[in-house]
Amino acid sequence: MDLIKITPDKEKVRSILRMVTLLEERIKNQVPKKMFSLIISDYYGVIKELLTAILLLDGWKTLSHKDLIDYLDQNYKEFNKHEISRLDNLRAIRNKITYEGFFASFEYLETNGIFFKDIINKLKIVITNKINK
Repeated sequence: MDLIKITPDKEKVRSILRMVTLLEERIKNQVPKKMFSLIISDYYGVIKELLTAILLLDGWKTLSHKDLIDYLDQNYKEFNKHEISRLDNLRAIRNKITYEGFFASFEYLETNGIFFKDIINKLKIVITNKINK
């Protein structure tokens, strides 16, 4: 992993959490049957921002989205290998959407929407616990 040591920054984390709230609002306002690829991309954006916040609280940063997921895998055992694998799959799909004009299926969103929400909630709990320490 290519991590850069930094001073933990709770204010940046609070700012990230405000951005996450906006992304979540945008997800809720989109029409799933029409905008499913964009919703999937936005779910990834929320998760990526929350992972970035965790690294910030731990005193690290990275430019690699893969390293964000690897860091979670190596340092937060409350996330199991199946969850990590699904996050990495989401990362790969989001990259295809963003860089290749790929259209994911509506079924992928239907199948994984609850998982995305559960992971987001789990990440927020980790962040809240770390901020309140």
